[in-house]
Amino acid sequence: MNETIKDEIKSSIKDFYLPRYNDIPNVGLYLEQVVKYISEYLEPLGNFSLTGSMVSNYVKKGLVSNPIKKQYDREQIAHLLFIAIAKNVLSMEDIRLLFEMQEKIYTSKKAYDYFCCEFENVISYVFGIKENLDTVGTDNNDTKTMLRNTIIAIAYKVYLDKYFAVIHAESIE
Repeated sequence: MNETIKDEIKSSIKDFYLPRYNDIPNVGLYLEQVVKYISEYLEPLGNFSLTGSMVSNYVKKGLVSNPIKKQYDREQIAHLLFIAIAKNVLSMEDIRLLFEMQEKIYTSKKAYDYFCCEFENVISYVFGIKENLDTVGTDNNDTKTMLRNTIIAIAYKVYLDKYFAVIHAESIE
């Protein structure tokens, strides 16, 4: 692989992080504020769009609870962050199933914070920022395995999308 391309791809994701559960605003955000908040965090990943109509659709499908007085709280925003990332490799039904599996074992906070740590761990590994894939968390169960496999698929998709975008941009020049 061309080292210039590799370095360009690596630098595009180097500072990526997701807000932890307690860092997500819990003051109640309106739909457009939620979309802007999530989009800003996901921008380094590339084509991970989220629109107001998508959010409304997730609410209609029961993936996210109804906003209260048109405002979304921390738990709803955490769910939306996960959906916005996972929808690139999973169907809505599979996302629902992951939520159901997680809710049987973990609180929303614990599940979401684990997702953030694992996602950052895997993305750093896939992009070559770190050499080893760390073990995140102490328990082993089907839910954790399914989530890790989902995250691995997402990370490789992000990597491939970025790699091809660089190649396409170079071929235009």
